[in-house]
Amino acid sequence: MSTEIICILRMLLAVVLGFMIGFERKMRSKEAGIRTHTIVCVGACLFTIVSLYGFDGSDKARVAAQIVSGIGFIGAGMIFYNKSTIHGLTTAAGIWATAAIGMAVGVGMYIISVVASAIIILVQWIMHLNIKIFHTHRNLRLSVVFVSIGGEDREIVKDLFGVKRFTKISAKKEGDDVLYTAVISTEKTVTDADIFKAISENNFIRSISREEDEL
Repeated sequence: MSTEIICILRMLLAVVLGFMIGFERKMRSKEAGIRTHTIVCVGACLFTIVSLYGFDGSDKARVAAQIVSGIGFIGAGMIFYNKSTIHGLTTAAGIWATAAIGMAVGVGMYIISVVASAIIILVQWIMHLNIKIFHTHRNLRLSVVFVSIGGEDREIVKDLFGVKRFTKISAKKEGDDVLYTAVISTEKTVTDADIFKAISENNFIRSISREEDEL
């Protein structure tokens, strides 16, 4: 079998493996899905093939090292920090691992690349199971906007969401009322129905917004 055909088959395998990993990510509605993982896997495979067959007498490891560095830049662009929470870290790690799989395919390590892909998909699947030991502690951050009604409002808000104090609170004058914006961090599970009920039964609450923080 000619070298060109072998290289084509390797790239096709990289397409399949990248597609599989990306499909699992797409089903989780993550930032990087099928296209990103497939392109990264094929690209890493192609760079590896070029380093093996395109430069006679050159150091093959140099191209591999540059692939690792390049993928690092792509992964860094997927990570962002918001309100003490890091987002996109798992996605960036997945891109990094997918590139490694593409490199393994490029050098002909077929069994290792397939097994590595299966391990990544299996780990992601297991970690998304509803099993308590697989999940990190999560707090719910709530931003509650309410009108002061003589001091009782603060205690009512705290009781509604099971907290002893506000993480942060600010106030401003709005006509004859004092409008408070309180940030709450709670372990209590708060559903959309709970928020609707809190607003419906407490006229002094103007709005409630939420954001989950992984600690």
